[in-house]
Amino acid sequence: MLETVVRIALERRWLVLGATAVAAVIGAFAFAELPIDAVPDITNVQVQINTEVPGYSPLESEQRITFPIETALAGLPRLEYTRSLSRYGLSQVTVVFEDGTDIYFARQLVNERVREAMSRLPEGVEPELGPIATGLGEIFMFMLGAEPGATDPSGAPWDPTSLRTLQDWVIKPQLRTVKGVTEVNTVGGFVKEIHVTPRPERLVAQGLSFRNLLEAIAQNSTSTGAGYIERNGEQYLVRAPGQVHDLEEIRGIVVGHAGGVPIRIGDVAEVELGRELRTGAATENGREVVLGTVFMLIGENSRAVAQRASCRAGRRGSGPRGVRPRAGSARRSRSSGRRGACGRRASSPQRPAAGSG
Repeated sequence: MLETVVRIALERRWLVLGATAVAAVIGAFAFAELPIDAVPDITNVQVQINTEVPGYSPLESEQRITFPIETALAGLPRLEYTRSLSRYGLSQVTVVFEDGTDIYFARQLVNERVREAMSRLPEGVEPELGPIATGLGEIFMFMLGAEPGATDPSGAPWDPTSLRTLQDWVIKPQLRTVKGVTEVNTVGGFVKEIHVTPRPERLVAQGLSFRNLLEAIAQNSTSTGAGYIERNGEQYLVRAPGQVHDLEEIRGIVVGHAGGVPIRIGDVAEVELGRELRTGAATENGREVVLGTVFMLIGENSRAVAQRASCRAGRRGSGPRGVRPRAGSARRSRSSGRRGACGRRASSPQRPAAGSG
């Protein structure tokens, strides 16, 4: 038998060499496409339910949020167990399913039960499902900083607030469109807010309360449609635009009347730009920056997704002049340093320091 195989191989040597070459090409292609990861992901099938409840103590979060949700999840098909975490202002419930359960089927089951539990939760509380990712889904980190002398569209130098606004409204939506990306988290900078600070003595003098101020702002920041008017075979749309566009329009909202004279928000409160309170920051070489973390969709190739995210973040036009995301850290295999799809060689940048966001 062995002699027959050797004789045939010698007689048809070109056929054997051709088959060997084809097998080598197929093997090289398969090796390049293998989802090789630096750390094997052995996370079980789980779905997280996060609920923000500002002002709730850990005990209140447990009693009023966590317990009703966990109770509603009991009896789900292929459910193994649930675990929860209740902290100040936060409730987190993790639902673990049996291995082999389809993650999208599991999320559908959890979403149905959460909707049923909504009637037993406090008014205004909105539980949200976590992203379709695991604890090893952080595959790419980037930093957003401004070059020396760069200015924003208004002509002012870039500061942490304007960088965070650019990240939330421009960079992050672009990265969310990358194939295989399920979430982009942000640390650092300041979230821009409009602060309306009431002056209690002025409110009391005018016979108004905080409730009047809140209702005036809520009722005077919406647009209303009034149908249309038909004339000469044409339709003219009728609408009342009511959304505010700047601080002066907020100051001009009428909150009450005194002796036939309108009382405006600017008369009883201070209106100015502010920023949200934060609990951490991100720095690079002692300079504050905005740090973004890209999360990979479950089951994707981390090397390919990290490369696509890096190419999209570094693409010209992804940000204004003088500001461009810079790669901070990426989870790739040893072979990912070769020239990628974006046409430039990947580097080995330093990982930035970050606090809790």
